[in-house]
Amino acid sequence: MKIAIDAMGGDNGSKPVIEAVKEFLNKYPGNELVVFGKEEELQELNGLCRIVNAPDVVPMEAGALEVLRMKNSSMCKAISTMKEEGFDAVISAGSTGGFLSAATLILKTIPGVKRSALVTAFPTKIKGKKVVVLDVGANNENNAEELLQFGYMGKAYDQALFSVKEPKVYLLSNGAEAHKGSPLVKEAHKMYLEDKFVGFQGNMEARDVLNGDCDVIVCDGFSGNVLLKGMEGIAKMMSGMIKANFKKNLWTKLGYLHVRKGFKDMSETMDYKSVGGAMLLGINGVVVKAHGNSDAYSFFSALKVAKQMVDFEVVKNLKESFKNE
Repeated sequence: MKIAIDAMGGDNGSKPVIEAVKEFLNKYPGNELVVFGKEEELQELNGLCRIVNAPDVVPMEAGALEVLRMKNSSMCKAISTMKEEGFDAVISAGSTGGFLSAATLILKTIPGVKRSALVTAFPTKIKGKKVVVLDVGANNENNAEELLQFGYMGKAYDQALFSVKEPKVYLLSNGAEAHKGSPLVKEAHKMYLEDKFVGFQGNMEARDVLNGDCDVIVCDGFSGNVLLKGMEGIAKMMSGMIKANFKKNLWTKLGYLHVRKGFKDMSETMDYKSVGGAMLLGINGVVVKAHGNSDAYSFFSALKVAKQMVDFEVVKNLKESFKNE
């Protein structure tokens, strides 16, 4: 497969991308990676992969039109070259809004798809078990038909990435009962039942999303983004509070020695870097948005997500699903 990589967009520059590319090529030989960025910064990759000089860096606050005007940017060249040369996937840790909007405008959506959705996997309390959530920010508003389509898209993603044979799909709501939720959620719930959606389990409250019982959570982009950032904030706060308490005095530090294995296991269970990024589902190609602050491990994980999406032909399967829509 051929994967286009924007090496310049992340908070940490090109270094983590270089290390991730080397690790990926070592573990998965035979794949072709094409890296876009400042040529002088990518010399370590000479002989390992193709390098395309793209000196301009898209600022984090950039929108789609600004990205498209920056013809020599690593992001714009990566997306454009993907389309022109028929690459299988494109990855960037750069501006989320700019990357997703530009990818949509250049690559287009799959025929039949009403709206693309940004999908990612959250850790749960069960080690190794992830829950797929979409949309987490590609849209600010959605309708019930789009939420129904998100269910099919999330189901395909979960089956490909985590090998779940028949995912359990829920709608995010303020109550588990069928009559609970906003007018949008109520209408979507009705459409799931009318569609006889295999695997649909009803509504789920935000407090239960990480309990490990569900496989896919569907919501509008605004709610999904609030859920994502809320959980990130809680995780950061809890981590800080735990560390502060163990550093209080000598006795608390000694206490930590007795429980550090448990905290190590908890840290591994809640490690978001093991997923690496989010995929823009519904686009005519595999588009993966890596974390803006990606280190080498996180970007390598994003590369693995892209590889799995190509291996399992997720885009092809979605095209088949929506060709009659």
